[in-house]
Amino acid sequence: MSSEQRAELLEVLKARFEKNMKRHKGLECAKVEAKLEANAETLWSLKGMEKTGGEPDVVGHDIKMATDMGIELLSEEQYLELQKLGNFDTKTSSWIKAPADIRNLGGAVFADYRYGNVFVYHNGAESY
Repeated sequence: MSSEQRAELLEVLKARFEKNMKRHKGLECAKVEAKLEANAETLWSLKGMEKTGGEPDVVGHDIKMATDMGIELLSEEQYLELQKLGNFDTKTSSWIKAPADIRNLGGAVFADYRYGNVFVYHNGAESY
């Protein structure tokens, strides 16, 4: 990613962070930005999410995630918590972490928000 693309992405992420402060109380934008700038792989992943309309934002953190800034799928429980912060996936769906027994059988799980409710669906992972 060029330095111009990197700066543009960081500006988009910063604007979203500042617009949605209730999602990440206690976190400082400058600290998050510094972590992102230090991790090219994470920025590349966020750029891909942004390109597809995913609008990535910080909604919380844990020690491991704050330490290595990894990207991972939300569990169903985390997705339900996310929906308490606002209505997400009103026109799209998001893959969520499938339990191991489902994944081992080739299944995948995704969720979205419609009609005032969160819906969780399944499909074969090979479908996508």
